[in-house]
Amino acid sequence: MSSKLPMPLPKANPAVKTALAAPAKPAPSKLLKPKKVKLVRDSFSIPKLEYLMLDVLKLRSNALGTSAKKSDLIRVGIKTLAAMPDDQFLAAIKALAPVKTGSPAKG
Repeated sequence: MSSKLPMPLPKANPAVKTALAAPAKPAPSKLLKPKKVKLVRDSFSIPKLEYLMLDVLKLRSNALGTSAKKSDLIRVGIKTLAAMPDDQFLAAIKALAPVKTGSPAKG
């Protein structure tokens, strides 16, 4: 018969005990942070009068007590078009004069 001594138990790690006792909760600031939205850069052609209308709309928003950038106005237009019923959307598209696509001639 061989006499084997019982193996000593390993010492408990206090960090493991606290991690097991209380489930990890994310910091409150991380819960409130919205996920970053990816932005896309693009270029397009627009008639000069419609481009100037963006400045008029920017002035109008300033007069109403809020500032808006050109990109804000374009985004609002997209959301407005998306919310339109199909018949109104189609009428708005048909009311546009066609624009020659591509980069303008230099010079």
